[in-house]
Amino acid sequence: MSARLRDLALGGGIVVPARLLAQRFARSGGKGGQNVNKVETKVELRLDLAGAAAALGRTRLARVHAKLGRRIDADGFLRVTCDEHRERGRNLAAALDRLERLLAAAIVEPRLRRPTRPTRASRERRLVAKQHRGALKRRRAGDDS
Repeated sequence: MSARLRDLALGGGIVVPARLLAQRFARSGGKGGQNVNKVETKVELRLDLAGAAAALGRTRLARVHAKLGRRIDADGFLRVTCDEHRERGRNLAAALDRLERLLAAAIVEPRLRRPTRPTRASRERRLVAKQHRGALKRRRAGDDS
């Protein structure tokens, strides 16, 4: 399976071009016998966030920095790695999907919470429950034998 770099479609008409992505391959660790020791299947995908600012905009870029800050290196690249498959193409496809999902989740505008007040019925239920619990404790306190 041969995978190539592709544009990242983040929804809402936002597309990050593939030219901003860089890929690097390394040897995977873990199980796999001789395959692990001689084949570079692990994929490291890097997205140039400075270049992506044009596609994302300043506010979305700030959200990406806030939510994915620990994945951003000193050079300003967002890093994603994948080594779960034995084939380079499948790892590249998985890394692209992962990067796309991470970015799409990070740029979502948070919904503002509107504070609500408890209804009259819920306040009354709470008071009745408190009275019931207090009465139970008062009945229990009388038994000192």
